[in-house]
Formats: sequence, structure tokens, C-alpha cells
Amino acid sequence: MIFPSYDDNCGWFETLGSITDYPPMQQDSNFDMVVIGGGFTGLAAVRRYAENNPSHSVLLIEALKVGQGVSGRNSGFVIDLPHKRELELGDKCYLNKVMELNRVAIDYLEAQVNTYDINCQWSRVGKYQAAVGNRGIEFLAYYKSLLNNVAEEYEDFTGDCLENIFGTTYYQEAVYTPGGALMQPAALVRGLVDNMPVNVTVSERSPVIGINKRAEGFTIRTSYCTLHCGKVILATNAFTKELGFMKNRILPVMTFASWTRPLTATEMEQFGGQLDWGITPADHGGTTLRVTQDRRILIRNGYRYAFDYNTPPQLLPKLKKQHRRAYEERYPGLAHIPFTHTWGGASSLSGNFETYFGKLDDNLYSAGCDQSVGASRGTISGMMLADYASGIKHELLDNIVEVSGKPSRLPPEAILRLVVPLRMQMQKFRSRSEI
Repeated sequence: MIFPSYDDNCGWFETLGSITDYPPMQQDSNFDMVVIGGGFTGLAAVRRYAENNPSHSVLLIEALKVGQGVSGRNSGFVIDLPHKRELELGDKCYLNKVMELNRVAIDYLEAQVNTYDINCQWSRVGKYQAAVGNRGIEFLAYYKSLLNNVAEEYEDFTGDCLENIFGTTYYQEAVYTPGGALMQPAALVRGLVDNMPVNVTVSERSPVIGINKRAEGFTIRTSYCTLHCGKVILATNAFTKELGFMKNRILPVMTFASWTRPLTATEMEQFGGQLDWGITPADHGGTTLRVTQDRRILIRNGYRYAFDYNTPPQLLPKLKKQHRRAYEERYPGLAHIPFTHTWGGASSLSGNFETYFGKLDDNLYSAGCDQSVGASRGTISGMMLADYASGIKHELLDNIVEVSGKPSRLPPEAILRLVVPLRMQMQKFRSRSEI
């Protein structure tokens, strides 16, 4: 059994400063509901269930510290639009439901940020999808046609407009979509966990080592104690298979990022662009780029099949060098600014690009395979799982059931370890002009 682990490399988490400590639960205890996993899905699920059932005792249990896992290691996009693969389906009814679910999640997160004054660089500024060369421009043209099919608003940028925003002449074209948000992910999830309802207990650094069904609920074993509960929500995504569920159906893929120290006022003048924006690449094998509110430049590219959920230490220097090359190609005048952190974060994919949502057994609920839109899809999945477990029915719940499916069975692990890295290398070669 592989447990989540944390290195000291994640810039988002390492720059938080002091945080509240939620010690591991040491005594055997009983709860009405246990939510396993303190990412976006688990945080939304535990709050919603506790609010739905104020007389119930609810436990949130997290293997690491909240913010050290996947939800605190992404690039800080909260995306409303489906990725290209879903847009290609062309089913407007389906796509409208997906977008509505994502936008409800974004509104929910924004409300939490405002209600609890969470300092996480939240801004509803949308995002750009940008192209470097001809391959990227072709992808952008196709992407615009997909947006037109569903009547989604966008704006096209070229030439000097791009330099004024991004501070570089590296990009030839960008498409701006206004619906998403940017944030500091580790700060956001820490702010969410610090403002839970009074009937919620939080236990960090408490990896679950087993779940067993019993006559009236479940027994959950951790390294420290045994818990008994009536209902369980698994918000564990790729680690769900380590607990004995969704085996051979979840493909964990890790992406990697580096960022600079904060730029000085003089360096910002030299940079010449704006603060607080984000680019995702037109070709998904390309480079993601962000400039944060606190004046850092973040570069993300590189993929690894994360069968062990971890980043080999010897891999990070190679990735940092790759990030450095991408950074200096975009900002040669700022080449003197060092990277302070380089880290990896995993996404959970499925072979047929299906997400899953619903019951794994009586009173056992789960959702996952968010296909790289985990902040929004994970949040709405957690909210809807809580309503499902509470016996609350409504249209949004019907919609998420309708747009979810069943991830296909994957090939044997030995084949995956050969084929997936090879496909990643092929994608890297094809996308080399956009990296």
C-alpha cells in the first residue's frame, strides 16, 4: 500500500507562513460521517454534509497536512470550461451541464473566500490559452471553433496586445475566456479547512490503512486509532485504488512547476507586463505560465506517469533545467532571477476520459478522475456527494450523475509503465515548439 508523501519543494505551501495544526486523532472514536481526503472534493463534502446535518458528528481525515497534497500543488487555475476532449463531443446539452456545474463551484469557492476573508490571491480574471508557433495557432483555431459551437464568449489577442499583458513577444496569439478564476491553491485550501462548521473535527497526518464494512456502517483504521462511522465519503482520487476501490481504472499523471522569487519594483518595470494572469498552452503538451499577485513568475511543463504518486529526487534538477530554458526563452531580460522552488503535482485521469461520481457501496460515496480541472470539478463533486449522502435531491445532483460515467479498465501495470512514458515522450516531441 502506497501512502501520500510530501517533500519540501512546493512553493505554494512552503511560502504560507504559520498554519493551524490539526493533530492526528489518537483515540478510537465514533462519527456519523467520515470524509477521507482534505483536497477540494473532501473540503467541499465535509462542509456541505455538516451544514446539511448539523446534529451529526463529522470527521475530515487527511494523510498529510491540508495543502500539502494534490490540491495545494496545482497551478492555481479554477476552470469553468471543459477541456478540448469534452468540447469535441459537441453535445450542447451535456456541455452546458458541465459548465454550469463548474461555475456553481467557482461561485461557491468565491463565496467562501469572501465570507471568511481567505487571503489566497483569489481573482475572477479568467484565463488565456496561448500559442507560440504554427502548431499552436492551428490548435487555437480549432479551439475557437469548439467555443463557437457552444456559443461561449472569448476574445482574440495578437501582436502588441500580448506583449502589454504578458511582458514578452514570445507568443503569437492568445484566446481569452472570462469565466475562470486564479488563486493560491495551498492558501485557499488552508483557509477552507480553518473555517469549518462546529460539528466538524479535522485530523491531519492520519493516513488511512484500511476500510472494512460492518453491520451498521464502517470501520476505518489509521496508523493511530480505529474509527467507526455510519457513512464514508472517499475524496482520495488516485489513492482510492490503494483503499481497494476503482482498481485499474485511475491513471495518475504528474506535472511539474518552478517559480521565481518575487520580482522587485525595478524588475517589474523591466518585465513590462501585467500582474495576475495565467496561460494554458494551446497544445496541451506545451507550457503553462502564470504571473502571480505577489510578483512571481511560474512555469509548468513536463509529465510523468506517477504510478508511485511521487517525484524521484533525481528528476527535479532535470525538470528545473527544462523550466529554466522555457523561462529564459520568454524572459531573457530577467534571466538573472532564480527559481526558488520546483515541485510536482498529480492529476487523476481515466483511459476513456470519464469522471466518476456516486456510490461504491451502501453508504460509501466517492468521486474522482477530474481530468485536470480538479479545483472546480472536485469542489462541485464534493458538494453533490454530501447532498447525495444526506438524501437531498435536486437538479444539480441529477446533472452531475448524468455527465459522469465509469472510467474504463486500464491495461496491466507492467504495460502502463512501458506505454504511458513512451506516449508522453512522443507528445513532448510533437509539442516541442510550444514548450
